[in-house]
This record gives sequence, structure tokens and C-alpha cells, in this order.
Amino acid sequence: MTWAVCILNWNGREDTVRCLAALSGVRGEFATVVADNGSSDGSAAAIRAAHPDVDLIENGANLGYSGGNNAALRRALDNGAEWVMLLNNDAEPEPGMLEALQAAAARHPGAGVFAGKLLFEDGRVQWAGQRVALLTGYSGRPRGHGRPDGFAYAVEGRTDRAVGALMAVSRTAIDRAGLLDEDLFAYVEDVDWSLRIRAAGLGCVFVPAARAAHRLSAATGGAAGSTHTVYYGARNTIVVCERHRPLGAAGTAARRAAILAAFLAHAGLVLRSRQAVAAVRDGYRDALAGRLGER
Repeated sequence: MTWAVCILNWNGREDTVRCLAALSGVRGEFATVVADNGSSDGSAAAIRAAHPDVDLIENGANLGYSGGNNAALRRALDNGAEWVMLLNNDAEPEPGMLEALQAAAARHPGAGVFAGKLLFEDGRVQWAGQRVALLTGYSGRPRGHGRPDGFAYAVEGRTDRAVGALMAVSRTAIDRAGLLDEDLFAYVEDVDWSLRIRAAGLGCVFVPAARAAHRLSAATGGAAGSTHTVYYGARNTIVVCERHRPLGAAGTAARRAAILAAFLAHAGLVLRSRQAVAAVRDGYRDALAGRLGER
């Protein structure tokens, strides 16, 4: 069975070169496809020089997380991949990552998507599965977030969604559910994809033995480094919830208010940024107006 690893780069030259170096130590046979979203930092030349065996696609523009990754996914599928894996360029996979995913595919023939475990650089858990609360729009923190890794986060099993920093999807799942939604552009697209794959009758399984250290939102300057995070988060959370769990008029209004309140609280109380508060309001308005794509 043919596997391919797809990595998106946007002005992340050092991160991507580092990720590819770590990927070269991963055991197993797989193709590597890197899609560059019109970087201006010399990424393409650096990737070619350091890793000439990598299949590099130059998109020529910032197509967002969804559009950029879809270019890599299409190339991998055209080249015969039966499983494609998304790996963030700011993640460093452990050597046994692919073997763990391949073994899981043999154990779970009805699965269409596998979610790996993400760790902070100090070894604490960053992501070990997560529920999706479509009714309220607030799913809470990922399972194990910030806690020491241990047995509680080493059990393989079902999860509501995978996270785009480390997830594997089958060709069968893509044939049934399609690729990432490019209208979402960035953020929450992995939730939407997981839900579409599950709605197509295929399982979503957390594979704790597939591990990577993740520096978290390095492309946008860290979790608190960009108003894009809260803009797309608020907008796309509303869109995805309404797409997958439609409610009546009163329920929809209540859920929208809850999502807006949660993001405003984060922007105002955690980020303490007027710009972030304004970005949340912009995202809310655009969601209600149906304005999607790039901000």
C-alpha cells in the first residue's frame, strides 16, 4: 500500500527544512510532497538544495491551508497514493510514526482517517484526541492538553476529529467525502473534513503511537501571534457547526451568540488585544453574511 506525506510551506523555510530532516529518519517507504504557497523567503530554493528528492509544488500564491494542502494531496493521489498524510511544517515526527499508522490501517479496515498524537517540545501532551460539540460550538481543549504523557493518552480508539498537523486519510475517504474545503481557507477545515469522512461511513481513529513534536501555529507567529487565528476560528466554527448540525432559528441564534462570546472572551481576556476583538467581530459578521475564502 502506497503512502505519501504532504507538507505545506508558507514563508516557513527553516521549519520546513527541519521537518523534512526529521521526516528522513521516519521508518518505512513513502513519497514526500511539499506545496509552497507563494513564499517570499527563499523557501523553494532552500528545500530543493537540502532535499532534492522531495516533490516540490510551487503554488505561486497563498492558497490558504486548504488550497495549499489540496495541491499536494492531488499530486500524491495522481501518483498512486492509497493513504495521504498531512504533516505541519512546524512538526517533527518520531521515527515510528508511519509504521504506527500503517499498522493501524491493518487493524481498522473501516477507518478513513487516523489522528496522531501531538506533543509540546518538552514532552507534554498537546493533542490526544478531541470531541466535537456541534450543538454549542465549543469543544473545549484537546484531551490531555498540557499534561504529562502517560498511559491515559496511549490508548488507541475512536475520536470525533483528527487535527491537520498530523492526520492520515485514505483514498477511499477522499473519493467519498472530497478534499479539504477551500472556502474555509484556514482553521477548522480539519474538523469539517473529519466530520464529512465520518458522515460518509468511515471511522476516525486516534493512533497514539504515531507521534510528533509540534511548535503550534509557527506559520502565524504562535497561537497568540496573529488575529487571523481568531478571525478564521470564529467564522469557520459558525460555518462548520451550521453545516453539520443545523438548528432552528432560535437554536442557531443561541449557538452563534455562544461562539461569539467564547471567541470575544479569548481575544479580550487571554490575548488582551483590541485587534483580536475586532477580528472576531469581523469573522462573526462574515460567517453570517456567507463571506468565505481568504480574509
